[in-house]
Amino acid sequence: MGAWMTTGSPEAAWTLANSGIDWILFDLEHGPCSVETVNTIIHYVKDAQATPLIRVVWNDVNAIKRALDTGAYGVVVPWVSSKEEAMNAVSYCRYPPEGIRGAAPARPAEVWGITPNEYLLTANREIMVIVQIEREEAVERIEEILSVDGIDATFIGPTDLSNSMGFVGEPFHPKVVEAMDKVLDVSKEMGVTPGIAYGLNSQHIRELIKKGFRFIGVGSELTLLQKGCQDVLKAIRQE
Repeated sequence: MGAWMTTGSPEAAWTLANSGIDWILFDLEHGPCSVETVNTIIHYVKDAQATPLIRVVWNDVNAIKRALDTGAYGVVVPWVSSKEEAMNAVSYCRYPPEGIRGAAPARPAEVWGITPNEYLLTANREIMVIVQIEREEAVERIEEILSVDGIDATFIGPTDLSNSMGFVGEPFHPKVVEAMDKVLDVSKEMGVTPGIAYGLNSQHIRELIKKGFRFIGVGSELTLLQKGCQDVLKAIRQE
């Protein structure tokens, strides 16, 4: 279970990363932060408990290269809808000969606490490659997408997936859930960790875990802050 980081506050990131979650995902696709801001924050939280990951703005070699050079331990790649796009995502995350990532290991090595040479030798097998499944055509092609060696997890985007299927504003419509279940089943069959960006609430997240999801977003720093305030005020006012 992990949480989204959408703002540029190092203190909020540190608090979130030491809250007990397993990973913290810095959102560069829809969040306002730049890679420079996230680079600073990752150095700030490098000794925290949660693993730092980045959702890149697009499946682009430069976007992924710059994200990984911050010292992030992996990337979530949005809108992966074909085998070719999956192959590109993996290639962009790997140093040659397995991929085409350019080598500038000093900064990420410092975050990992190892030498640049050690980083070059270990990054290819340690970097997490997480593909976001958020289009109906991605669900239809999920077997071929997950046949690509090097994908560690799927990450269903309920909002975009439901929009692409014509169920705008209904991220867990029964037909959408049916598509999600297909991604879940194929992921498990092919040895890829099944993930989902969010659930509706705590009870729903428990249900998703029972289904078999193993990489789940539980909220962002802003939604969790709001929920915490609401819970405290509700408890006080009930007294």
